[in-house]
Amino acid sequence: MSIMHVIPKLVLDTFSEVYSLLKPWALDEFWDFTQHEVVPGATYVVGRKQCIEHRDKLLALVANNTIQLVISNPHEGSQTLDGQMTRLGFRGANVKLIGGGDMPPDWDYIRYDKFLPEILDYEENLLAAESTSDIYHKTHKPYKFLCLNGRGRPHRAELIRKLENKSLLEHSLWTNLDALNGSVKTLPPEYEVPRYKNNATTDNYIKFELFNNEWGEIYLHPAPYIDTYFSVVSETVFDVPYSFRTEKIWKPMVMGHPWIAVANTGFYRDLHNLGFQTYSHVIDESFDFIENGQDRLDRIVDIVQDLCSQDLAAFLTECYNVSKYNQQHHREMAVQVRQEFPNRFFQFINDRS
Repeated sequence: MSIMHVIPKLVLDTFSEVYSLLKPWALDEFWDFTQHEVVPGATYVVGRKQCIEHRDKLLALVANNTIQLVISNPHEGSQTLDGQMTRLGFRGANVKLIGGGDMPPDWDYIRYDKFLPEILDYEENLLAAESTSDIYHKTHKPYKFLCLNGRGRPHRAELIRKLENKSLLEHSLWTNLDALNGSVKTLPPEYEVPRYKNNATTDNYIKFELFNNEWGEIYLHPAPYIDTYFSVVSETVFDVPYSFRTEKIWKPMVMGHPWIAVANTGFYRDLHNLGFQTYSHVIDESFDFIENGQDRLDRIVDIVQDLCSQDLAAFLTECYNVSKYNQQHHREMAVQVRQEFPNRFFQFINDRS
């Protein structure tokens, strides 16, 4: 890998999500800022936990121009990050940000699509992806679509309500793991991954109780995809025009499963810019340009209803080539995203120094 830029004095928080990507160029590293001797003039890449625990010290070092601070939290998108940085007092300070999605233009940030490669880091996911042909060979399926919903978000609550009002959930395989979205619902056990352990002690928010507090959403089981014709992907960001691609969209990509994304305006456009294809030859995707969230959601639900009334076996056949292309392109991008990040990071630092 060729780094074409000046390498700053780089100090890394070992718990930051980009630590392993930047480690070859690190001058120093730390896991607890209280036990670290500050390197004046260095660029510090610091994860969320250390920023919370040592906020005042970090802000003072930034204010005194002792260090250049880069806050790393690519696990989150614009809405969550903007709120976090405001609450912690970093909003408006002279800091840079590594985020998981696009951000408002007043943020000095670089995007790292953390979830894109990460979903292929699990052996069971690679094995699950080998079942893509089963999706297309099984033309008579018990359910029409798959719709997975985790943390409570207004657009998810509205999506579930609108699908239910049109009696579409009756024909779907769906979940809701947060009472803020409506009635809590899990998958039938035969559709869950082997790691699944329903130890829920509440009926309000059970997301983290299904996998012994592990991040269960990253795992793939082929059965829900084999037994449905398409996925309705309820992404994290919906109301602001800053794309954030999580494991939710990459799961059907990896499986080669057709999908409709319930996401921010411009989400499809941004996927196209990454080289992915969508299903515009069989689905009207003009909703991607609808700026009003309610209107966009209404149009998406209408499209789901229209699809459910069609010959879904024929629809599935029409989707095969796009799905296989995306599956392969995703594997190539997973390598590329990680390989290119150091160069992008150092260019980001140099261009803004």
